[in-house]
Amino acid sequence: MNLSLEYKIQEPKVILDKNPVLILLHGYGSNEADLFSFATELPDNYYIISARAPYDLQYGAYAWYAINFDADQNKFSDNEQAKTSRDHIAGFIDELVAHYPIDANQVTLVGFSQGSILSYAVALSYPEKVQRVVAMSGYFNDEIIKEGYEQNNFKNLKIFASHGTVDQVIPIEWARKTPAILEKLTIPVTYKEYPVGHGVAPQNFFDFKSWLAL
Repeated sequence: MNLSLEYKIQEPKVILDKNPVLILLHGYGSNEADLFSFATELPDNYYIISARAPYDLQYGAYAWYAINFDADQNKFSDNEQAKTSRDHIAGFIDELVAHYPIDANQVTLVGFSQGSILSYAVALSYPEKVQRVVAMSGYFNDEIIKEGYEQNNFKNLKIFASHGTVDQVIPIEWARKTPAILEKLTIPVTYKEYPVGHGVAPQNFFDFKSWLAL
């Protein structure tokens, strides 16, 4: 089935009229196989769909947007590419709902790193398409969210955010700003930290699975 993003899929073991979906969004320089590796550990009633980012970095590595360095080796993100990917993911959600018996009212984005930053952007730009976000090792970048997003209706949105305290890629300070921003928008947020670097701790995995079951 040709949808606009390449993806891996695990069908639900428990078939309902319409099943909920977890859409996994990998980090910079990774691919759809990365997060899909823990698909078997996720709840039986979900479609698990792991999407591949559209920008090819060669040798099986992909990105949702470019990260560039200036002459002083400061990193900066290509926000225009990020916005394009944001809208691409929003369209991909619509395609999945059209092609599979997915409950459009039970869409969860599970993002890591760059995928996490984009999960926030998609959910806050299009809260009618996403009900829950699991944002691991990312941060809230309002420069890639649709203008005027503060006026959106977030009453059906909930967020689980987590970060490693010794993350060497995205500083913990960036992640710590997120809960206050979300609370100001009246979005319920569960925020957790783990004593790890830029990765997913086993406890993090366990906690977000418990949160999904709430």
